[in-house]
Amino acid sequence: MTIPAPLTGVVPPVCTPLAPDGEVDVPSLLSLVDHLLEAGVHGLFVLGTSSEAAYLTDGQRELVVRAVTGHVGGRLPVLAGVIDMTTPRVREHVRAVTAAGADAVVATAPFYTRTHPAEIARHYRLLSAAAEVPVIAYDLPSGVHTKLPAEVMLELAADGVLAGLKDSSGDLAAFRDVLRGLRAHPDLAGFSALTGSELLVDSALAAGAHGAVPGLANVDPEGYVRLYQLCQAGDWTAARAEQERLCGLFGMVKVGDPGRMGGSSAALGAFKAALYLRGVIACPVTAEPQVGLSEGEVGEVGEFLAGAGLL
Repeated sequence: MTIPAPLTGVVPPVCTPLAPDGEVDVPSLLSLVDHLLEAGVHGLFVLGTSSEAAYLTDGQRELVVRAVTGHVGGRLPVLAGVIDMTTPRVREHVRAVTAAGADAVVATAPFYTRTHPAEIARHYRLLSAAAEVPVIAYDLPSGVHTKLPAEVMLELAADGVLAGLKDSSGDLAAFRDVLRGLRAHPDLAGFSALTGSELLVDSALAAGAHGAVPGLANVDPEGYVRLYQLCQAGDWTAARAEQERLCGLFGMVKVGDPGRMGGSSAALGAFKAALYLRGVIACPVTAEPQVGLSEGEVGEVGEFLAGAGLL
């Protein structure tokens, strides 16, 4: 399907449920998709950070896209991450996920080595020229060592290279530079500006963002849809209360012991544990070499769910 311009609302970055042997658990994946659709989300983003895309084989990536797009059947847009180190490798992913049915692709800057703004711009121009679907930039400096400059994003938007931006930098001030630039150029009204921060959705929407791509929306999609609706209605007091409830729920990402696991293992493990405890997926395992949560830590995730009224 053709994605709206701009794409608005809540677009969860869908977790990838795995079986104990590390293979994609397709029935659980489709159960998760139904869980999100029933909550009224406005799109789905597969193969992002919360999807553990960096840990999946190319075959697993393609399986995820085909399973989700086939199940959704055009009811709402499906965006697919094409995250890799170099432009040629990303172009291969673009071809694969497009053939598998993705409605748009989401790409970071190249990484491994630091990239100059001119190289970032060239990267996206080459992707856009090769893609048959819209290209959305993914600002993820924690993962790719490079911050996407606002002026480059606006230039590429004006040239029709990019259809949108998913900002997961956590830098609301820099994101506002993009939003201000879009307001200054009415011809860019179709460009989608989406926040990827679970904790700043109300602030980003108040600043002019079109929607949100929060990983925690896997766990509580109803909460983020409700938050978006409150912001759209201009009920900022209720929106702040809902955002603060979600901020409290997000505390689950810290239950993992930092002495034995990294932050990514802890966060993704918490999301999957929460989905398992809510009966959405069959197994909370994360991809190798990530370290899993202990039984006690899973219990702590349950306490966060109970506190948020989700268990």
